Amino acid sequence: MDETVAEYIRRTVLKIPRDEIKTMLEKWGFLSDTQLQTLNFHQIKDNISQEVVQLCEENSADIKQAAVLDIIYNHIYPNKRMWSVYQMKKSGEELEYFDITDFKKKFKGRLRSALKNVTITFKEYEDNAIWVRVAWGTPYKKPNQYKPSYVVYHSQTPYVFISASVLKSNLPLLCQALIVASNYHDIREMELRSHSLNSLKDIVFKRYSQNFQTYTPKPLQEWNVEPECEDIRIVQENRSEKERIHRLNQEAFGGGPQPKLEFAQYKLETMFKSDPKMDVLDKKEPFRCLVKFSSPHLLESLKSLAPAGMADAPLSPLLTCIPHKARNYFKIREKKGFFPESFVSP
Repeated sequence: MDETVAEYIRRTVLKIPRDEIKTMLEKWGFLSDTQLQTLNFHQIKDNISQEVVQLCEENSADIKQAAVLDIIYNHIYPNKRMWSVYQMKKSGEELEYFDITDFKKKFKGRLRSALKNVTITFKEYEDNAIWVRVAWGTPYKKPNQYKPSYVVYHSQTPYVFISASVLKSNLPLLCQALIVASNYHDIREMELRSHSLNSLKDIVFKRYSQNFQTYTPKPLQEWNVEPECEDIRIVQENRSEKERIHRLNQEAFGGGPQPKLEFAQYKLETMFKSDPKMDVLDKKEPFRCLVKFSSPHLLESLKSLAPAGMADAPLSPLLTCIPHKARNYFKIREKKGFFPESFVSP
């Protein structure tokens, strides 16, 4: 076994929590049950990793087997990476039968026609998700296994989740391979990013709903001390206002936890209005700007604005529309004059 492969397997094992190493190696399936039984999982992780490498040497492991173990780790811990959402589009509305073998063949062929030194590894999961790991090299250097790109593609959907490597120059090659392999003709970034891959899936697959029409606000807890007569109306007014804000917040965001979104942006385009006598603008051109939102938990942050008194209720549709606009990305882009335009790259 190559020394670089052995070192990569050792480092991958070291990333895994010790209590989960055995389970992850079983999912990997490269080592036999007999070999796994010889491992002492109660020793320090460095010793465990060395023993795993020795067993892999007996089986003549190569970089593809090592890459599968890395995919399994990233599938279990997807929050270790930053994910971006991309949406693809067909020329028509026709549905085609998805062939995983054809997808792999076209994906590999497209990438390797542009770059020879590249390692491509696939793994399929039960939810129709295809995980693709791409380690990039150069015409003169072998692929860097420590800075791969990850692609999660759900067949029969136009959505792709990409965690890119540091080399952003390889992203166009990756996108080209995706649209060729999946029989689409266009791909655009939706400008939604998060460490939580599942939250991004909840948004684009409509597993998250902002509105709950059956919601009935719960009455606020009564004061323990009886207020004086002249203060009763003030207390009632405050209580009514809090209930109103709570109700409007529920209508806008729903009652459940929000998907963990960390970044969103869209282009804003409107006409600049001024007094004709001032003659500020010679030409009637639209006013354009790029609106960006960033937070460790963007949707929960927006949801907390009104209850905290930092914004009036209901919130502006420009703030509450983010998940809805994301699901209709291409439709919004093609509708000229729509405001806001969409989540698009500047």
